[in-house]
Amino acid sequence: MKLSDVTLRRVKATDKPQKFADGGGLYLYVAPTGGKLWRMDYRFEGKRKTLSFGAYPAVGLKDARARREEAKGQIAAGIDPGAHKKAAKEAARADTDSAFEIVAREWFDRQKDGWAESHAGKIMARLERDIFPVVGGRPVRDITAPMLLEALRRIESRGAVDTAHRALQTCGQVFRYAIATGRAEHNIAADLKGALPPVRGGHFASVKEPAAVGGLLRAIDAYTGNVIVRAALRIAPYVLVRPVELRRAEWAEFNLDANEWRIPATRMKMRELHIVPLARQVREILAELHQYTGGGRYLFPSMRANTATISDVTLLAALRRLGYGKDEMTVHGFRSMASTLLNEKGYNRDWIEKQLAHGERDTVRASYNFAQYLPERRKMMHEWADYLDELRGQSLSGTKV
Repeated sequence: MKLSDVTLRRVKATDKPQKFADGGGLYLYVAPTGGKLWRMDYRFEGKRKTLSFGAYPAVGLKDARARREEAKGQIAAGIDPGAHKKAAKEAARADTDSAFEIVAREWFDRQKDGWAESHAGKIMARLERDIFPVVGGRPVRDITAPMLLEALRRIESRGAVDTAHRALQTCGQVFRYAIATGRAEHNIAADLKGALPPVRGGHFASVKEPAAVGGLLRAIDAYTGNVIVRAALRIAPYVLVRPVELRRAEWAEFNLDANEWRIPATRMKMRELHIVPLARQVREILAELHQYTGGGRYLFPSMRANTATISDVTLLAALRRLGYGKDEMTVHGFRSMASTLLNEKGYNRDWIEKQLAHGERDTVRASYNFAQYLPERRKMMHEWADYLDELRGQSLSGTKV
């Protein structure tokens, strides 16, 4: 007799397993513990096998019968329904394991130890905000160029063209990792070359004309805002470091007897210990600043809490307060300002690049190269500081102020 919903609702567990048949090999297995499972016995290639369809009542009688008929159809077609179900599960699991977000996070975990914390944070934030919502759940091998371009267009639409290019670069690295791990065969990010508009400018806005640099330095000296912010702006032109490296500077990193600032590899973008020779002008500023923050960890602590540092926005706002628009000067612009003028003055390009920490990407070599060109760089940095003082003392017409 075939089963009915009424019969199924009345079924009670006993101290022994029970089977309630519905025909065609389908039956409800009732365990002593109370579990009710749909099963189907069948024969394939002369062997007796059992197929599971799920638990009652989550899988109702009607659904169980439909699955039985589907299985019978597979058997008639020469397909083992049990093997087919297992293969489908494995395929679904493979799709999950090869989802872009899973692959990207796996790639990120393998790479992040070689990056500065701030750099790693920016990469993951970019993926989570802009890429994962569009293609994160799709298997890497199924993502097409138009799909990825859709995510990039969303970034571009808010005016962040440079961010879109950086996101595309990151996606290309994820695809290459997917290929290496057997989860993709083609880097579709490479197919999008030329699909995004070029980044305008290509560099952070900065003052580069010598006379204008002098005006900027005088404006910073005249800044009447927070003394900590003023000190950060005064030091920035002399040290050539990235804004985040400057803002998070710690007193313990400075050796004034050796006239140098050693930024640990953990704080550097390239994960390489970086030495900044300190000119006399920087030491004088540090001596003044020490009166305000020397008792704490950071040179430039936040005005809200000593456990945090001032933000890039704070420094940027100070430049705006001095009258420099976003197309004229940025905090990062102090680096390009120095790079341009030092190259124009004929200093060895390798010395400049090393001092800008644009250096070695090979972490093994980098561990030995942090002091490369150090005597030359010390001389260059001291002469650079004196040159800035010279510019500070000139008017726009070139005469002394």
